[in-house]
Amino acid sequence: MLDDKVPVLDVIDLQTVFETRGGAVHAVNSVSFHLMPGELLGVVGESGSGKSVTMMSLIGLLPSPPARVLGGQVLLRGVDILKSTAEELRAVRGARIGFIFQDPMTSLNPVFTIGDQIMEPLIRHLGLSKKAARVRAAELIELVGISDATARLKSYPHQFSGGMRQRVMIAIALACDPEVLIADEPTTALDVTIQAQILDLIKELRQKLGMAIVWITHDLGVIAGIADRVMVMYGGQVVEQAAVIDLFERPQHPYTRALLQTVPKLSGERAERLQVIVGQPPILGAAPVACPFHNRCAHVMDICQRENPALKSIIGLGGSHHAACHWSAPSPHVANV
Repeated sequence: MLDDKVPVLDVIDLQTVFETRGGAVHAVNSVSFHLMPGELLGVVGESGSGKSVTMMSLIGLLPSPPARVLGGQVLLRGVDILKSTAEELRAVRGARIGFIFQDPMTSLNPVFTIGDQIMEPLIRHLGLSKKAARVRAAELIELVGISDATARLKSYPHQFSGGMRQRVMIAIALACDPEVLIADEPTTALDVTIQAQILDLIKELRQKLGMAIVWITHDLGVIAGIADRVMVMYGGQVVEQAAVIDLFERPQHPYTRALLQTVPKLSGERAERLQVIVGQPPILGAAPVACPFHNRCAHVMDICQRENPALKSIIGLGGSHHAACHWSAPSPHVANV
């Protein structure tokens, strides 16, 4: 019997580099986090912060070369899948860990029907016959809200709208009833109305199926509405982790606070200009020895430029709020999102 008090996924000190002509790029730097059964963990940060690379590193989705996982552990129900053979890892992908990519049009194969693409993991991982897989594929299509399921299985990706294609990607990811679902900005390419529909669908499926979800996004408004816990990444490392309410009401890291300030306010006096964080995330040629945010930080101190702070529990915030910063934030700080 599975223990709901034990993490379904436990990532410890994960490190990933890309070998380029200009030298090594350290994209993931000692990232650690856990995911409990049934939990939705939101992962936020600017483009280039290491969110997607971290999650793709977990299940060997990065091309090698140039990518290389230098070290760490990825424990799926206590078993380190980084030590798995290529064949064992293929058995994990799609079966125990599902992945929804950002752009369904480039993820779906244009020359195969939707039915064939949903049936493939059912046949490969569950050993279903083609007849049984087709019946299950129709059930999955209905589950994600596509009507006339049997007929739509014969359609090709170009015959679906963007929102419908993303629903198909969700159906494929759910095909084998995975323990963990990783969603990499699955609503970014969709308009606001379709985004809302996909978010409602994920909430509904999470209640029905009880799976653990990692939701990667740069949209803090989405995270506020669906996440249990939030992990903020910058420079390929975790700079803050907390329960969603704690993070929005009491952000501790200057980067988190800056991100929250960029969200347009829906009430009160309208600002003349939208807030931005000046500068760009760093491209690290080595594992960071200083705080990677120091050259963009409003609270930078001398120590920030020579010592990379460790992620530590914030005193007075219940023990589950962690931040990697030398500066101590005043409390409380309320962010309206």
